Amino acid sequence: MRESKKLKKFGSLLVASSLLAGVLAGCGNGDDSSSGGGSSSGGGSSDGDTIKIGANLELSGNVASYGSSIGLGAELAVKEINDAGGIDGKKIELIKVDNKSENSEATSAAIKLATQDKVVAMLAPATSGNTVATVQIANDNKIPIVTGSGTAPNITVNEDGSVNEYAFRTCFIDPFQGIVAANFASGELDAKNVAIFADNASDYAKGLAKSFKETITKSGGKVVKEEAYVAKDTDFRTQLTNIKAANPDFIFIPGYYEEVGLIVKQAREMGIDVPLMGADGWDSPTLIELAGADALNNTYITNHYSAEDPDQKIQDFVKAFKAANGDKAPDAFNALGYDTIYYIADAIKRAGSTDGEAIKNELAATKDLSLVTGTFSVDENHNPIKTATVLEFKDGKQVFNSKVNP
Repeated sequence: MRESKKLKKFGSLLVASSLLAGVLAGCGNGDDSSSGGGSSSGGGSSDGDTIKIGANLELSGNVASYGSSIGLGAELAVKEINDAGGIDGKKIELIKVDNKSENSEATSAAIKLATQDKVVAMLAPATSGNTVATVQIANDNKIPIVTGSGTAPNITVNEDGSVNEYAFRTCFIDPFQGIVAANFASGELDAKNVAIFADNASDYAKGLAKSFKETITKSGGKVVKEEAYVAKDTDFRTQLTNIKAANPDFIFIPGYYEEVGLIVKQAREMGIDVPLMGADGWDSPTLIELAGADALNNTYITNHYSAEDPDQKIQDFVKAFKAANGDKAPDAFNALGYDTIYYIADAIKRAGSTDGEAIKNELAATKDLSLVTGTFSVDENHNPIKTATVLEFKDGKQVFNSKVNP
């Protein structure tokens, strides 16, 4: 894998001091419904000494682990920014709404935040499908949305190639994760004959599978079997039997932790012991509960960061998060929620305004912004250019493996 473990470290110290030093200047905190609020102009509003930022998150339902984790990271960032003086003396108020892990609820939450709460920007849902369900609301109301972990390309770019003007993200996109996984499989694991087992009802999983297949084929690998499942399935033995019969030396499983945990468990029980790999959708403590620590040995994921990365900026964030969350180590979703708030706050500061169009323009103009999950610039499609991390599961723990440049 290019750069592998030798990729140079990201920049210098971030947590509170480094980002805030030249960027932000108010005070507050956050709870389950709101924490910390704005002034008003195009799209959203601010009231007195607060700037309102919405958080449309999966706080219940089948992917509540993602949204809840993003929310915890966002709350820490809001507290740090407010404690350091806020944005031009104004506190951030974080208004959280539970979209219940459903597309229709995500749309309703976006409408509420835009029209009733009058936020100036929104932290968009954790999953790609739920975020897509809010894009039109953002465009119509001229309120920027930023997803921390929605990786599907069609969040920011439509099929006709047009860019969704008010949609952004802090995570890399699905094709990049698929490319990284394929290069890791062929380059680091010497995989030649691979299988793909994907959720065919998920834009996220289908995008990853497509880019993985294209990349592994170009590198000389062969896809010997493709199988599919859908969300909420619980018995995968028929598909796994078909995969096992094809005798692959590697299996790529893009999907979310609820199904993946059971897939990994059942695969190992059936004697499938080849390396398994997925992406950031695996990143949840629930995965380990479902699969079991032993079953997860010899599995890998692409992800946005690792709490074990020795970079000082990352370790400062880990320390701050643990202090605020009962010594719990932050996962990638915590880090992405944290970074998303800093990204939005930086744009508001540079815009010098809470006008939606002004904030949108500064989000698009972001260059070399130093955050926990990497230093990134925003490309013409509103996607960040940043590094990816490969993690390996060992005895139920994620272990830092390597970093890869885009």
